[in-house]
Amino acid sequence: MAITKQYLKSKPICKVTFSVPAKDAKAVSVVGCFNDWNTSKAPLKKLKNGSFKGAIDLEIGNSYEFKYVIDGNYVNDEAADAYAWNEYAGTENGVLNL
Repeated sequence: MAITKQYLKSKPICKVTFSVPAKDAKAVSVVGCFNDWNTSKAPLKKLKNGSFKGAIDLEIGNSYEFKYVIDGNYVNDEAADAYAWNEYAGTENGVLNL
């Protein structure tokens, strides 16, 4: 898994690209506090090489908790900037610091 950050010069926005190698998966999405943990708001597109990729524009100066949903299973990214315990979920979430 990989996360790429591209800070825009003209706006206080960072384009965050998520890449997930999941050749056998049917569906992958990224969920987090930026999209109300809704699996339908940020589906990743399956590429010919079997990985999934997608980008989201996020405001800089914030931290965002997130996870991937791979065929219904919630998975953290080992490339996250940090991890934060979430009482509601009873597990850690990945954190993006922008």
